[in-house]
Amino acid sequence: MAALIEAAAEPGFPADIVMVIANTATAGGLAIAQRSGIAALVIESKPFGKDRAGFEAKLQQALDEHRIELICLGGFMRLFTADFVQRWHGRMLNIHPSLLPSFPGLDPHGQALRAGVKISGATVHFVIPETDAGPIVMQGAVAVRDDDTPETLAARVLSVEHRIYPDALRLVSSGATQIDGDVCKSAAPATRDDVLVVPALR
Repeated sequence: MAALIEAAAEPGFPADIVMVIANTATAGGLAIAQRSGIAALVIESKPFGKDRAGFEAKLQQALDEHRIELICLGGFMRLFTADFVQRWHGRMLNIHPSLLPSFPGLDPHGQALRAGVKISGATVHFVIPETDAGPIVMQGAVAVRDDDTPETLAARVLSVEHRIYPDALRLVSSGATQIDGDVCKSAAPATRDDVLVVPALR
């Protein structure tokens, strides 16, 4: 979230961060938003219990009042109903710390290490009713080291998340993406032909 706020403050960025909404008053992003001069709102989800539609109605009211056009999720650990997701189809982004469709859900770094993959990373994708799925907008990769723990891998992947989420938002908000079925296509040209091979042979 902080990376998105920082990027949006740059001249010419095609989106404005209008507000930050959290479903718990202890979310650290609220203070960051306030320091940045961005409206911060708490809509507690706990009182709604299993009434997801009730919570979403309150959320939708806030989104409508502030004329929100695009939602960027980050660390929002609450599932939306299919109706809410469909209402925001093509206008809600999420970031997940793995190279989806590999390792969705909880503990993606532990999953990656147990699978023995040599490359992991992060994915920005449009949200659909299925968890950690949807058309992929952008991905970034890091090498997995033999001595990695979930914590050390998470730290390197986090730096990738901070880089690709603002770039993905830039693409989407500038109209440079198009959803074609289950695939997101981008008008942005490829700038590199680099190939990441791990382990690298000398």
